[in-house]
Amino acid sequence: MTTVIEDRPRPADCTTMAEVRQGVDALDRQLVALLLERQGYMDAAARIKQDRETVRDNARVEDVVAKVKAEARRVGLSEEIAEPVWRTLIEQCIRYEFGVWDKLRA
Repeated sequence: MTTVIEDRPRPADCTTMAEVRQGVDALDRQLVALLLERQGYMDAAARIKQDRETVRDNARVEDVVAKVKAEARRVGLSEEIAEPVWRTLIEQCIRYEFGVWDKLRA
C-alpha cells in the first residue's frame, strides 16, 4: 500500500485559519488511510491467533505505548497527546479484533 502525500501547507507557513484547516483536513485523510492499514493487521492477528484469550495482550499494549512515547519524545510530539491517543486506538483495535476473531470462528 502506498500512502499519497497530499499537497498541504506546512504548519509554520500557515497565515490563515483556512490554510490551517486545509492542512488538518489533508492530514486527516492520510491518517484514515494509515488506520485502514493498521486495521488490516488486526484482521491478520484475528486470523492467526488460535486462542481468543490471546487477543488482549496487556504486556504488548504496554510495549506499544512505551515505544510510541519514546518516538514522541524523539520527534517532539507531546506525550500528553500521544499516550491517550494510542491507548484509545489500541483499545478500539482490540475490540475490533475480538469481533473479527469471533466472526471467523462462528
